[in-house]
Amino acid sequence: MAQVTVTLDANLAIDAMMLSGTKNPQDAVELVLRDYLARGRRTEARTGDPADGNRLAQERPTDAERG
Repeated sequence: MAQVTVTLDANLAIDAMMLSGTKNPQDAVELVLRDYLARGRRTEARTGDPADGNRLAQERPTDAERG
């Protein structure tokens, strides 16, 4: 796997280390980023894709129709 080097502010790296519970800033940033990406995938799976037109009703019921 290819690796990328990213320069971060020390305070940001420390915050990532505290959030992830690691003592290595590189591991901390990797864990936080992996969690962020996993949450995004879970949200997409739960809510669907914006192109998913089947879940959107074309006509909404009026207040009278709702009762």
